[in-house]
Amino acid sequence: MLLVDTLLLAPLRGLVWIAERVHEAAREEMAGEAEAITAELQRLYLLLESGQIAETDFDARERELLDRLEALEQREGGHDDTIE
Repeated sequence: MLLVDTLLLAPLRGLVWIAERVHEAAREEMAGEAEAITAELQRLYLLLESGQIAETDFDARERELLDRLEALEQREGGHDDTIE
């Protein structure tokens, strides 16, 4: 009977495994996006300090990047790390 149970549950276990991999990939992508936004913010600060952009342009771009970062953190915080 144990062999029959194993055979019947194999497709379900496969689906769970696939769902876990998709979840893991999504988390990695979100982490990469956060790193890219942070790098862009650093570049923006350097441009401001070197005088290559005006403060008004800096403020607008900074606000946009910070809003994207905040939205990303809210999405990330709104999901549980476990698959139910």
